[in-house]
This record gives sequence, structure tokens and C-alpha cells, in this order.
Amino acid sequence: MDGVIIINKSEKCTSHDIVQKAKKILNEKVGHTGTLDPMATGVLPLLIGKGTLCSKYLINHDKVYDVQLTLGKKTETADSEGKVIDEKSIPEEIWHAKVIETILNKFIGKQKQMPPMYSAIKVKGKKLYEYARQGKTLQIEPRTIDIYDIKLLNIKKESNQIEFQVHCSKGTYIRSLCEDIAEKLGTVGYMSKLNRIKVGDFSIKQAITIEDMQKGEFSYMSIEELFKDKPQVSLNEKKIPLLLNGVKLTTKEQDGVYRIYSNNKFIGIGIIEKGLLKRDIITM
Repeated sequence: MDGVIIINKSEKCTSHDIVQKAKKILNEKVGHTGTLDPMATGVLPLLIGKGTLCSKYLINHDKVYDVQLTLGKKTETADSEGKVIDEKSIPEEIWHAKVIETILNKFIGKQKQMPPMYSAIKVKGKKLYEYARQGKTLQIEPRTIDIYDIKLLNIKKESNQIEFQVHCSKGTYIRSLCEDIAEKLGTVGYMSKLNRIKVGDFSIKQAITIEDMQKGEFSYMSIEELFKDKPQVSLNEKKIPLLLNGVKLTTKEQDGVYRIYSNNKFIGIGIIEKGLLKRDIITM
């Protein structure tokens, strides 16, 4: 089995837990394209077998999240798992859809974002959250992110919460975004719920649970299907052994990533550069 399975990750379960369970169930090599926080739910693409070789093509995908932001309290981790370290009143005038939408719209576009201390970013060989747990604070450089769209979903004044959906670039920290939005609203806040509903073209509608996988109730997206939008190149039987042995083959096709076929059979993925086709992911 070589390809991708879309998992709907449950809360309190780590991405590593999901990978380990999938390995035992499938008896295959398994990886993923980017972790979800333990408290987060939603789309987690699992790369299966030779599908793990596709990681470099998938790690830069944009993402869509449904987010719940709790206002009036700030936590040390910027989510519901950390202890409250600050409290601040919430201006009454912010509880109007137009006011909140105006603030949210200010975050659309490219911008610099400061990653949270409780993150897996490595500094001097250690993850930031390891420093944070030791009570240490490091100087962190802001990162460039892009918010493509953000829209208000719901207002829950009785529980001091707003819910919104955000479409953003790779590397965006929703916990930091929540804190920044709360600040613009004149208070403090933390991310209380996070559900990832899309990663690139992978949607929550395609996702299964790890329990479904345990029951054998699942299908997977093959490498051929994963690259269905890429052009194809056909090789005769004499050229296939050369390609498999690492020989670069001359071609008149333009540079890019290609699906490779021989006698209408899918062979794998190749890359053409300066008139030369080289093997990349071979599935046969």
C-alpha cells in the first residue's frame, strides 16, 4: 500500500500516537506531513509506504481551521491546556458582529507573526516548549505568514467566546493569532478549540477515524491519484530499466514534475530539468 490516508484526529491524541497505531494496523512505513497539537482535532494526512517519499510535495500546503477563541483570560500556553496567567475585562462594545468582523479582516494578508514559546521550533538543538517548561524565555524572530481569508462563524457572549474560520499559509500559529485578535479587541484571550478542516486538497469530508482503520473500513489515495494534476510522460520498455538504474533520459518536455507511464502502466514520479528526466518516486 503506497499513498495517503486522511485521518480525522481526535482530541487528546497526539499525531505521533496516530502514526504508531497506523503502523501496527497496516504493517507499513507511516509518516505525516505536519503535526496537530494534542488538543486539536481534524485533518491529519498519513503517508503510507512509498507515500512517505511524497512528503516534500505536501509540507507547504495551506490550511483551513475552525477556531474557538475564549476572551478575557490569557494562559501560559495560549490554549486551554495552560494555566491562566492574566485576566482582563472585555469591552462591551466588541459584542457586535460588524465590530468583530472589522478586526478579523485586519489580519488578512502577509504579516509577521511571533511564534508561541510553547511550540516545537528548535533553537540550539532544543524545542521552544522545553525552554518554556524550564521557565526560560528566548528571543524569537517573527516569521512571515499569510492569512488568505478569515470569517466570523459565531458569537457566544454568555461564555466569552467567538468562533471563526481561517484559511492560512504553512507555519501559521493559530494560538498566536488568537492572542493577537484578542489584543485588537481590547482584551486577552486563548485558543480554546481548534479543528483543522482542510490541508491543501485534503478535506475533513475524506477523513476517517483511527477506529475505522482498525476495523478495516478505509480506502487510500494512491500516489498516481495524488499527482493526477501533473502531466504525464510515456516511456518504452527499453528505457524503463535505464530510468530505474538512475540514468537520466533526454526529453523534449518542459521542466517540471511528471507522472511516468509505460504501456499505460503507472511507473512512478519523475522530474524533468533542462531536458533530462530523472526518477524520483518509483512504485513498481
